[in-house]
Formats: sequence, C-alpha cells, structure tokens
Amino acid sequence: MLTLALVACPGRRITKANVDEVAEGMSKKQVESILGTPTEIDNKDFVIMKKTTYVYRQSKDTVTIVFKDDKVTEKQSTLSD
Repeated sequence: MLTLALVACPGRRITKANVDEVAEGMSKKQVESILGTPTEIDNKDFVIMKKTTYVYRQSKDTVTIVFKDDKVTEKQSTLSD
C-alpha cells in the first residue's frame, strides 16, 4: 500500500538542474526539499556508521543519493541534459 501511495502522489519532476543542486554534506531534509520524497529508501546500520540510499525513479531515469551518517556522500544519475 505504501508503494502505491508514493507512486500515486503527485511528485516533483526530477531534472538534471535540481539534481545538480544536491551537494556533498547535505542532510536528508535538504535533499527532500529539492527532489521531493524518494521512490525507494534503503537503510543499513553498521557498527561504525549508518548508510541510507534514496532512489528516485522517473520513466527510464534513476537518481541515487547515498547518505552516510545522514549526510550526502555520493550521487548518481541517468538523467541527460
């Protein structure tokens, strides 16, 4: 049900420009204010750190944002200009 709710909610359109606004060190709240609610969230708790991955899917494109200890450490995107 939750997945259907996320898909059914009108979300923001993900563009290369707003993905480019996401910078290393940003918090989850900052990223969500730019990109909206992620399509998928994967949480992993390790002894020495916490890793969360946000995935945004839009048509054939995917944007992946990785957080370590709740700060952006990397991002990947299949969006083109």
